[in-house]
Parts: sequence; structure tokens; C-alpha cells
Amino acid sequence: MQVREMTATDWPSVARIYREGIDTGVATFELATPVYEDWDRGHLPFCRLLVTENNHILGWAALSAVSGRCVYGGVAEVSIYVGADARGRGVGKKLMEVLIPASEAVGIWTLQSGIFPQNLVSIQLHKSCGFRYIGKRERIAKRNGLWYDNLLFERRSTVVGTD
Repeated sequence: MQVREMTATDWPSVARIYREGIDTGVATFELATPVYEDWDRGHLPFCRLLVTENNHILGWAALSAVSGRCVYGGVAEVSIYVGADARGRGVGKKLMEVLIPASEAVGIWTLQSGIFPQNLVSIQLHKSCGFRYIGKRERIAKRNGLWYDNLLFERRSTVVGTD
């Protein structure tokens, strides 16, 4: 497995994997895969990563700004998705192992994630990569008419924002 930067031409595979995540019902509040232009606007232009094997995209990771205020410029939200055919193979871990130092290299001091309590695999991945549980947003949003909680995890850099 190799990790490389995502490009716009990768969107069909990225969108397929995103759709597979949506279909699990525990990866996102989204119900439809966005068009590339909307997805692109919603994510930071750096730290867009893919794991590939034999030119097949297995998973992706990207960051979103948590606020437009400059004081939060070093805080980003993690999106990480693994294709249905690649789950359980360490793809998420591989993405996180590259994403963390790549985010620090561009000045990100805090990574955060909102995770459905039912998504035990994602919770375990984040914990194994140094994220800590910081709280629960109860009934934060509806998906298909049902209220869902969201667990908040964060990882503070040990090299950026330590002064």
C-alpha cells in the first residue's frame, strides 16, 4: 500500500468510497455524495491523501477548517474513509500515520473528529493514533429523521503550538 496526494482526477474513486461510507449509516450525517466542486470548497487544499494498491484507491483522508476565524487556523477536522473492499486491512491507520505529520508540517496544532458512537472501528482508530475523547454532543443532528449523538475526539500536536 502506498500513500499519495489526492488530485481532482481521483474524484470518481473518492466519491465511490464516500458513498460507501454514507451507506453504512454511521460515517456522516450526509445522505448524498456531493459534486466535486462542493466537496473541494469544504476541505482544506492540503493534506488530501489516498492509500492505493496496484493503482486502486482503497481509502482517503482530508481536512476541513473548523472555523473561519484566524485564531482557529491551526485546528482542523479529520475526514477519513475506507472503501468497503479494503476495510480491516490497516488502510485507516496508514492514512492517519501520514496525515498527522503532514498536518503538523503545515501548522495544524489540533486535529478533531466527530464520530457516531456506533462507529466502533473509527473510535478505536482515533484512540490508537493519539486522539482523546473530549465529550459527547447529544442529539446534535438528525439523519433520516432520527436523532444521533456525536462523540468528539481531538489530538493535540506535540510539535506545533507547544510554546
